[in-house]
Amino acid sequence: MAREYEDSGIMRQYQGYVRVLAPFCILVLFLLLTLTASYKPIIVVHGLFDSPSEFQILKDFINETHPGTNVTVVDLFDRSASLQPLWKQVEGFRQAIHPIMQNAGSGVHLICYSQGGLICRALLSTMPDHNVDTFISLSSPQMGQYGDTKYLKWLFPQHVKSNLYRLCYTQFGQDFSICNYWNDPHHRDLYLNSSNFLALLNDEKLNPNATDWKKNFLRIRKMVLIGGPDDGVIMPWQSSLFSFYDKNETVTEMHYQPVYLEDTFGLKTLDARGDIVFYTMRGVAHTFWHSNRTVYDTCIAKWLT
Repeated sequence: MAREYEDSGIMRQYQGYVRVLAPFCILVLFLLLTLTASYKPIIVVHGLFDSPSEFQILKDFINETHPGTNVTVVDLFDRSASLQPLWKQVEGFRQAIHPIMQNAGSGVHLICYSQGGLICRALLSTMPDHNVDTFISLSSPQMGQYGDTKYLKWLFPQHVKSNLYRLCYTQFGQDFSICNYWNDPHHRDLYLNSSNFLALLNDEKLNPNATDWKKNFLRIRKMVLIGGPDDGVIMPWQSSLFSFYDKNETVTEMHYQPVYLEDTFGLKTLDARGDIVFYTMRGVAHTFWHSNRTVYDTCIAKWLT
């Protein structure tokens, strides 16, 4: 009998603990579910010669710091297909990411690497209903490319930067993605006349859709620009921060660029809002931006809420 009373007492004590702890456990579970649900979906757009497989480390970083986040590395125009004209790629990526945006009531974040940063900027400019919260441009030639790199030497072995304009600024050359943002400071007129992507996107040449594109671009809440002097591919590396060469190949900072001063596509407006964030990271080679933990922790993680 004493044993039964003892067991009964233990059971009542246990039930008492359950009654006390249950609400607390439910609250913790609710908070965890709410926190996980609060993370916006992330869309990643890769660069030249890349594919989704190169971004597994980045996905692991995100899942560690923002568990439960829906991360999509768009599997389009991989490897050599990334050489296709950029407007063709923009249309393909638009079709792929639009359903993700439609299903994300609170919006999405974009992480766009290298050439992918230009694709993303074109998407932001041409999608009137996009719901991008933060656009993270990761070592992307936003003001164009002008430099001899291993990619260039492999693609066009008979050309160097000083004469690549002869190919890029032709109808044939504009069928290659890299020529779509080749920006030769010594042949400005040819660039403006021939570039059917970057010059149009920057509203440096007549664009009947410029007003709408600017309005669309400014729908974003933040733009995060990341680059560094040891990149080795983006030339000048400051192009990733919207700076570029003048005719003497001296880098002119973003605030003195005509596209900024004239606010052609919304860059000055975004800056005036306080919604451009700059990160300059040393010691990072181009192919390691998306797998470098310091870059992720310093420049990316805080923007993914």
